[in-house]
Amino acid sequence: MIRDRLTAIYTAIFLFAFVAYTAVVYAVPRTLLLREIDSSLEDTAELVLAGTQVYQNRDLYSLIIPTQEADTFRRANTFIMVVTPEGEILARSDNLRDFTQPLDPGAVTEGLEGLQTISYGEQVIRVLTAAVQVEEEDRSQLVGYLQVAQVMEEFETFNQLVIAAAFLGLAAATASAFVATLISPRLFRPLEEIARLAGQISRADDLSRRLPDTGRDDEIGQLTLALNQTLARLEELFTAQQRFLADVSHELRTPLTTIRGNVDLMRRMGGADDVSLDDIEAELERMTRLVNDLLLLARADVGSLPVTTETVEMDTLLLDVYRQVKALRPKVEVTLEEVDQVQVTGDSDRLKQLILNLVDNAVKYTPAGGQVFLSLHKDEGYAELTVRDTGIGIPEEDLPFIFDRFYRVDKARARAHGGSGLGLSIARWIVDVHKGTLTVDSKVGEGTTFTVRLPLRSPSSEPPEAPPAQHNQPSLAPGRR
Repeated sequence: MIRDRLTAIYTAIFLFAFVAYTAVVYAVPRTLLLREIDSSLEDTAELVLAGTQVYQNRDLYSLIIPTQEADTFRRANTFIMVVTPEGEILARSDNLRDFTQPLDPGAVTEGLEGLQTISYGEQVIRVLTAAVQVEEEDRSQLVGYLQVAQVMEEFETFNQLVIAAAFLGLAAATASAFVATLISPRLFRPLEEIARLAGQISRADDLSRRLPDTGRDDEIGQLTLALNQTLARLEELFTAQQRFLADVSHELRTPLTTIRGNVDLMRRMGGADDVSLDDIEAELERMTRLVNDLLLLARADVGSLPVTTETVEMDTLLLDVYRQVKALRPKVEVTLEEVDQVQVTGDSDRLKQLILNLVDNAVKYTPAGGQVFLSLHKDEGYAELTVRDTGIGIPEEDLPFIFDRFYRVDKARARAHGGSGLGLSIARWIVDVHKGTLTVDSKVGEGTTFTVRLPLRSPSSEPPEAPPAQHNQPSLAPGRR
């Protein structure tokens, strides 16, 4: 479990840090103390060698060490001794009168000079061995070895302190692991409860349930809030998916029923009926448009719909759409108002589809004899396209939903106009991918105005951020009036 792993990791980190700290505390003072002892021994050896007298009787040599220094060594824990190369004691300080062999026999036997640490019983001494030589004509004669030693009492005390600290650290690490084992379950209990409730929600397929508020301001409280927000979002998406499937089924059922009825009628009549064939063709065209629109939105949702980026002349697109609509001889009058030369960055095909959808929507929902006005101008770094009609208008309570997929203010009348309920959803998506805004203002019986704002082409800078929605211009999400 996570808490067990965390306990083990924290304990291991504590032990490692303590061992590293103990090693540093042990190594640095030990080195400094040893260096101080060695320096003292070297100074003492120089002093003794400077005051030592050598007497020669034929081939025999005798040495006398200075008495004053010997008294000083007796008072301190420092000792001196001079021995022959064979290990016979020639001279020694008074505090070594009971010694019958060199302080460091091995160094004398092997002829080694330098510093060694020697144990004598329960005591530890540091011994410096130096050669004593007499200059004879052109050569040096080895007379013996001088050994200077000092008891390392402070060193032993220091070692004992380090050992005690090591045991103390081990005890502290054990206590830390024990306390962590006791505390961890309490710390992780909220997470275990969250996991348990999340599992229940998953098994019950009930996305309406929420995790209880812990009332905490720490990471666990933030996790609970994030999970509840995720569940709310999943519930919203799941509900939208169910509604979407129901709407698609409903939209497809009507043309299929019409086609089946006309086919049955032609079978009973024993021949093709022009009216029935026209109905079948119309329904097939409507189904084709519906399927194409659904495919476009589905690809847009997963980000697989390519959108090119190029310089687009919006005034040219608007004029093309105007001529295309006028060629169809609509029942309403379509009028061009202000048209500025405007360039934006985007996909010309998608932008033309946007204008067509808005104009087609305005024409469909404007009674015969009504008017549709188109305008395009610049406004504070944006291209503002307006499609205004004198049609039936949209009730205020329906405005927040007209961009939802398959949403219709008057479903029966909308279907009679041949709409699929996806045109405004597609328009909204096109505006979003071009970093613009699409807003609507409408009054029942007076008409509706759709306003598109797209960032102007700016070669030297990124397009400005989209402005916030204004009054009576709700936050729009992907549908059709």
